[in-house]
Amino acid sequence: MKIFFVSLGCDKNLVDSEQMTGLLLEKGFSLTDNEEEADIVVINSCCFIGDAKEESIEAVIEAGRLKEEGRVKHIVLTGCLAERYSDEILTELPEVDAVIGTAAFDSIVPVIEKLEKKTNGERIVEKKDINVLTNPEVSRSISTAGHYEFLKIAEGCDRNCSYCIIPKIRGHYRSVPLERLIRDAGELVSKGVKELILVAQETTVYGRDLYGRKMLPELLRKLSSIEELRWIRLLYCYPEEIDKELISAIKELPKVCHYLDIPIQHYSDRILKSMGRRTRGSEIEELINNLRKEIPDIAIRTTLITGFPGETEDEHREVLDFVKRMAFDRLGVFEYSPEEGTKAAAMPDQIADEIKKRHRDELMGLQQEISLSVHKGLTGAELECIIEGRIPEDKVYVARSYRDAPNVDGMVFIDEEGAGPGLLTGDFVRVKVTGASEYDLFGEITE
Repeated sequence: MKIFFVSLGCDKNLVDSEQMTGLLLEKGFSLTDNEEEADIVVINSCCFIGDAKEESIEAVIEAGRLKEEGRVKHIVLTGCLAERYSDEILTELPEVDAVIGTAAFDSIVPVIEKLEKKTNGERIVEKKDINVLTNPEVSRSISTAGHYEFLKIAEGCDRNCSYCIIPKIRGHYRSVPLERLIRDAGELVSKGVKELILVAQETTVYGRDLYGRKMLPELLRKLSSIEELRWIRLLYCYPEEIDKELISAIKELPKVCHYLDIPIQHYSDRILKSMGRRTRGSEIEELINNLRKEIPDIAIRTTLITGFPGETEDEHREVLDFVKRMAFDRLGVFEYSPEEGTKAAAMPDQIADEIKKRHRDELMGLQQEISLSVHKGLTGAELECIIEGRIPEDKVYVARSYRDAPNVDGMVFIDEEGAGPGLLTGDFVRVKVTGASEYDLFGEITE
């Protein structure tokens, strides 16, 4: 049986996908990267916002077309959409043969074995308690380029932000035991991974549920002792949990990239309170200024939401002024998406789509100007970079610096001339910045 695997949504979902494919390979199933050759299509879905739901449903419909043509025998839907809408899926998507919830992804093998033996039209639903950590003993099947990987250090969330459905489909916050993470990290590095990217719904409170205190700095120290590991990158750091101990660990541990992803979502105190966030705008600003004081070369990425219910033009201007003052290195902006079952979806004063879009465009236009200015300021600097590939027709190597997380940030384009032959994906080089655009840098190898 050949299995085609589709992983949608966030990098945390990708880790689940890699564990599922690891379980399948362990049991002798084969994977294919050609959907039309597959006997079974597994779709690991997302439903965080409306666009993600649509993408997941479209993937099911496409697989259903192949099933109608007799090419695909079975369709398995896993992940967040499957967890949240299992009943609706059985009613509205008859092409789906099996539904597996977020906490039951380790059941992928027995579910597929049941499908192979099934003789009637019965459909399979496999769900487990979302508040119990699922962390199967399996060798992950790496689906990234191989030189970087995501290490999911916890599952679920206790924040209950008013716009977010995640706690209802992923459960309470559960940390992965420290010894398990070190073992998994060591295995990934033994397979050639040189950069580990730590992810969770929130990384900064890692360990508090298991050990009674935040253990992220300790985890960073233990990961830093893995000899062949070069970079450790932190994503999803909530601002109120970034304390002196964490800042010190980032400063003192050479392998930890001077890069932080800090989702803040807004600046107006009223909107932050309505969102269920636990910081004030002034506290966020103080944190960012302190980070830059303590770690002058730190690259800060953040995200904002426009058009949250009740947001006024004055509050939008507050955000614009804040972004101007902070000059973030990286900024993503999302239009608010009302998700059924959340507090925010039932709030009055929902904002029109055209206003959300205008506010988003204004913020992104401002950020383009800031990003270009920040990048121009790097001209002449030398940065350590990791090679991502090569564009032969342009005679350039493509790389990332410590300032760039894969898939979300920019790239560094390096002139082949003077680079020397034989650079491979995953090689580290020193690059002098010679030019800049809004999102990318250009340079030449110095070492």
